[in-house]
Amino acid sequence: MACILGSVIVFVDSTVVNVALPAIQRDLGGGLALQQWVVDAYLLTLGSLLLVGGALGDLFGSRRLFLVGVVSFGAISALCAAAPDGTVLILARGLQGIGGAILTPSGLAVIARTFTGEERGAAIGTWTAWTGIAFVIGPVVGGWLVTNASWRWIFVINIPIAVLTAGLVLYAVPHDRREPHARVDVVGGLLCAFGLGGPVFALIEQPRLGWSDPLIPATLVAGAAVFGLFVWWERRAPAPMLPLRLFGRRNFSFANLETFTVYAGLSTLTFFLVLFVQQLAGYSALRAGLALLPTTVVMFVLSPRVGRLSMRYGPRLFMGIGPLLAGAGVLALVRLKPGFSYWLDLLPPLVLFSVGLSMIVAPLTATVLADAGERDSGIASGVNNAVARVAGLLGIAVVGVAVAGTSNRLSESGFRLAMAITAGLVASGGAIGLAGIRNPQVSS
Repeated sequence: MACILGSVIVFVDSTVVNVALPAIQRDLGGGLALQQWVVDAYLLTLGSLLLVGGALGDLFGSRRLFLVGVVSFGAISALCAAAPDGTVLILARGLQGIGGAILTPSGLAVIARTFTGEERGAAIGTWTAWTGIAFVIGPVVGGWLVTNASWRWIFVINIPIAVLTAGLVLYAVPHDRREPHARVDVVGGLLCAFGLGGPVFALIEQPRLGWSDPLIPATLVAGAAVFGLFVWWERRAPAPMLPLRLFGRRNFSFANLETFTVYAGLSTLTFFLVLFVQQLAGYSALRAGLALLPTTVVMFVLSPRVGRLSMRYGPRLFMGIGPLLAGAGVLALVRLKPGFSYWLDLLPPLVLFSVGLSMIVAPLTATVLADAGERDSGIASGVNNAVARVAGLLGIAVVGVAVAGTSNRLSESGFRLAMAITAGLVASGGAIGLAGIRNPQVSS
């Protein structure tokens, strides 16, 4: 329960702000770029430092790092709530992502080391169900708070949850062994953060500044160069935060590639759909959040069961068919127009997407951990979570460039393009799963 609660607040904060973005914009100013930065500043530090968090867990113990991450996440949430302007909020969101990067891999590592066999599949299924639910329940919680109080309360609510989680960790989570010779790849972490930060900055600011502004190509090229340096460093570092040897394992590599495409699509779907129903369809923040509630229900019911079935029959079919169903659901949203019928036009595609997504999340995580082995479970969970967060970060930034044009707001045609791209991203994950994943009983 402690691992689930701690992870849920991290994943909720990936999407809870989506329904609050119009309110934040009205209160603090800024346009689409500010809205993207409030989301991406968090995803940037979370995604780039998750691997460092996994290494720190090996060095100091997963339980201790989980506790540190929970406490720091709660404290920084208070700073987000008190932000007087957009700049402070963006900086605080970046710090919040660092706290999430510390606690997330440690929580999953505790689960992986506690359970085995079908029990591990069920436990991971429950964890992924709740973290997947967090992606879609965030808008519901955020919508209610924005409508009935203020956008600042979406951060305040993290504080009591963090306190409760810390208490559960102290009471229920046993101490684990530490790796006395483990090292932390600080250089790799910094190179990863700056390597991702350059292109993300360029992609978010390009619609506002234009390609003619020298800052845009400069940060794009510099970021790409630094990320290349990151890969070079990881090949030669004595204790790399990203052990490239893991990518020599077939299922690990293909599962992470599928994670990238599916979670890029999940992030762009929630980001642009919530903006569409509020800014173009006139939904309130609460109604926008409630519109996604069926996804929560479907995932809560199906994900643990799929986790057990994938451990029994193998993950390949689930990881292949699931994204194709989810992509078909997103593709149906291309025809959505302001004034749509929720029950006829939005709900059926969302249910189809939810069923497909429920087939993916548990087998995806279990496959990554199984192929990595127990010894590398901490770093493997860090890699997989980092891939998912980086996918969301780049997905929102890249699709944002495609749909923004010269406008400071989302347009109807921009939304349609965003959904078409999102459907392609999600469905491509199915092709990757069918072509690349091998069930354990037939793996070489």
